[in-house]
Amino acid sequence: MKIPNYSVAAFAIMMLFLIVGKVNAQNEKSKNKLPNIVFIYADDLGYGDLGVYGATEIKTPNMDKLANSGIRFTNGYATSATCTPSRYGLLTGVYPWREKDAKILPGTAPLLIKTNQMTIPKMLKEKGYQTGIVGKWHLGLGEGNLDWNKEISPSPNQVGFDYSHIMAATQDRVPTVYIENGFVVGLDPKDPIEVNYDKNFEGIPTAITNPELVKMKWHHGHNNSVVNGIPRIGFMKGGKSAIWSDVDMSDHFLTKAQDYVIKHKNEPFFLYYAIQQPHVPRTPNPRFEGKSGMGPRGDVILEADWTIGEFIKTLEKEGLLENTLIVLSSDNGPVLNDGYYDDAVTKLGKHKPAGPLRGGKYSLFDAGTRVPFVVSWPGKIKPAVSDALVCQIDLLSSLASLVGSNVTTPDSENLMPVFTGKTSIGRKELVLEASSKTAFRQGDWAMIPPYKGVPVYGDVNIEVGNNKEYQLYNLKEDIGQKQNLAKSNPEKLKEMMACFEKIRGKSSTNIQELKLE
Repeated sequence: MKIPNYSVAAFAIMMLFLIVGKVNAQNEKSKNKLPNIVFIYADDLGYGDLGVYGATEIKTPNMDKLANSGIRFTNGYATSATCTPSRYGLLTGVYPWREKDAKILPGTAPLLIKTNQMTIPKMLKEKGYQTGIVGKWHLGLGEGNLDWNKEISPSPNQVGFDYSHIMAATQDRVPTVYIENGFVVGLDPKDPIEVNYDKNFEGIPTAITNPELVKMKWHHGHNNSVVNGIPRIGFMKGGKSAIWSDVDMSDHFLTKAQDYVIKHKNEPFFLYYAIQQPHVPRTPNPRFEGKSGMGPRGDVILEADWTIGEFIKTLEKEGLLENTLIVLSSDNGPVLNDGYYDDAVTKLGKHKPAGPLRGGKYSLFDAGTRVPFVVSWPGKIKPAVSDALVCQIDLLSSLASLVGSNVTTPDSENLMPVFTGKTSIGRKELVLEASSKTAFRQGDWAMIPPYKGVPVYGDVNIEVGNNKEYQLYNLKEDIGQKQNLAKSNPEKLKEMMACFEKIRGKSSTNIQELKLE
């Protein structure tokens, strides 16, 4: 039977509508698809340690490529000049100086983040994200008197992370084991772990009692239990089957991060990938040993750069890169001698880890908290360099606005238009912290109140910013903070003091001599 022409035409039109409708639906679905979110968080990486931030003596092609694919911030800050407080601020969107226990924690410290407190992973879980952490934690575990041989709780899994594979504190602190979802990996129940930061266990050798066991010579503060030939902070007994391999740590965390991405590639995910480098002890894999010419610190920066490159390749291979927002930053500024004799100072050469900035880790000067800060999202963000003032505490409110959450904190500002390059106007002011002391950044100006204490942290040879007088610097004209303008510009100092006090509070015991004479 011959089908009438008008029936064929009607059928064709109907099919065309169906196809167009399906395409439109797919486009709308793709348009509304939540982006994957990844934080790549380095440890003690300085402002001047990357090629895109001015490094010429060391090559960081993968981090440079990532920075050149998105927004590179020249005024990007961690909240603090040390690790635990910065990580607290990053995940909670709260200034760490508001939490009295937000200081560098021992490996036995209880969980710093309250289990009922809002965090970035908790907020993203509410919006349908899978959430994971791989790498350094250093925010405490348990509730005190921790038994490492049972389930460890509360842990990252109780503050928003579906999956966690971490080290408890730092590579130079015990316990030297990996913990996955609350359980020590590879632990033999017949060889239980004991950890103590106050006194040693009977019969356990240390760097002092058995120096012949030491392969990495300690300089200061790292002379307790010796694990893999490296003297650590704190004392540890047992757990031999669970001990990590220091030289394989970077590869280990990379594999876990890659596995997490592959496992969750078909759903929106958040991954906090907290690499351990270039924090001490610097233990590059033999593939990178001696490659930088700067000793272990330079070698592990090369290793970290390679690791980041391999991780990005995984996102690319799995077809995820275009819809993944990546933040690359560091928890604080650089330090050379932080506990071991490892040639970081003697082989530095012309390299300047802090770049043009003054100070470093532990410092109220800008190098303590101004760090590499990159936001990349190849499918959405056009490459640019931004001078906007931004801080890691702003990521909570910014990401909340991105995924349609109303979560925020008084300290965290929604800077998503800045992070995506739609505006160059960042936050107006920022309170920064180092060793529980605070300083103030407002526009192009930086103010450090008077503080007691040594001007230079002797063991690490870093200017920490302590001074009996106020310090005031115009960072636009004097990025190295060489000229103190407090006396020559008293009106600006008073203006900044008033704003600082309004945020920080007049009654804080951490502020000393806030009144001008």
